[in-house]
Amino acid sequence: MQFTFAHNNFNVRDLDRSLAFYQEALGLSEVRRISPDDGSFIIVYLSDGKSAHQLELTWLRDWDHAYNLGDNEFHLAFHVDDFAAAHHKHEQMGCICFENPAMGIYFISDPDGYWLEVIPSR
Repeated sequence: MQFTFAHNNFNVRDLDRSLAFYQEALGLSEVRRISPDDGSFIIVYLSDGKSAHQLELTWLRDWDHAYNLGDNEFHLAFHVDDFAAAHHKHEQMGCICFENPAMGIYFISDPDGYWLEVIPSR
């Protein structure tokens, strides 16, 4: 028996805003969408176009307040081939929320406050 990663889910308040953020900040694109006829939720799967792992964004129609992310000690990590250019882009977007120059990494925050780690490709 072997398990492989499929996706991670983040629940979002404003799906369009989140989709725009993930496209601009990380180049993720929509590959699949689930929308029931009653409009109670929308699930969108995003892909980097290279790996099999996907990010699932879930929007719930009746959710009316910010998600409680606790201490936000969880995150997704992304390798990037041009770390300096990525850092500059995220600096311009104003989404860098934490930097650790000694480790050579930084984090960005999405519109709902989820943290995304950016690390140089090895």
